Amino acid sequence: MQKLIFLGTGTSQGVPVVGCDCEVCRSTDPRDRRLRTSALICTHSTQIVIDAGPDFRYQMLRERLKGNAKDRLDGVVLTHSHHDHIGGLDDVRPYLHIMQKPVALYGNEETLRHVREEAFSYAFKENPYPGAPQFELHTVGFGSTNGINDAEDTADMESFTIGDIVLQPVKILHKADFPILGYRTSDLAYLTDVKFIPDESIKKIRGVRILVINALRGWQHPSHLSLPEALEIIADIKPQMAYLTHISHRFGRYEEVIKQLPKNVQPACDGLTVDF
Repeated sequence: MQKLIFLGTGTSQGVPVVGCDCEVCRSTDPRDRRLRTSALICTHSTQIVIDAGPDFRYQMLRERLKGNAKDRLDGVVLTHSHHDHIGGLDDVRPYLHIMQKPVALYGNEETLRHVREEAFSYAFKENPYPGAPQFELHTVGFGSTNGINDAEDTADMESFTIGDIVLQPVKILHKADFPILGYRTSDLAYLTDVKFIPDESIKKIRGVRILVINALRGWQHPSHLSLPEALEIIADIKPQMAYLTHISHRFGRYEEVIKQLPKNVQPACDGLTVDF
């Protein structure tokens, strides 16, 4: 048995948004409060996170205090290089002492290049600053930066294993010219920051029992699925249950939106746990 814990389900600004006075940002319903999107996947012996955004430190402390997180980190699996998905990587430093080794970091070639050469270049210097994070980089998925019609690096991406968790990379498109990664593990698929899904990738996620997919707001956005677009994909994939993530304050209040959704679709909330 594996479990997924939603560490955060919000968009790049989180919810509430600084300086905003909309009804969602003023809501006292804890289901309307969202840290930046990230997820924890664990078994009895392995613990990994998908993305480590700016809220990573607080998210891991919160789950540890709840008894949901172990004092270990077997890997950080990245979807792409945007700050709201990698901004907390410096906060993996305590795990260097716990695990007594560098933190294993998984991502496609471009994401790892950005981590190594731009966002966290100080960690990869020949003589890094004492106390800097240490990473062991693992390239997964594809190295291509081609667009939506490039199927040849989509069909043959190899699965990889962290501890006893097997992950299958799935190529998705943040924009037509920006391929990123989603992941399938067992009967769960986790897709965030999607705008387009190539046909070959749809084939990879068919048959999942649980689908996690982003739904930014109720109307179109140039690089994220809207709620109607996400529901269309869910209807095509036909999971037993779908959870929406990467939700903005323009999505609407949880208690109102859930009334309008199919019975097998639910906005995810921070801290929600799903067994699979």
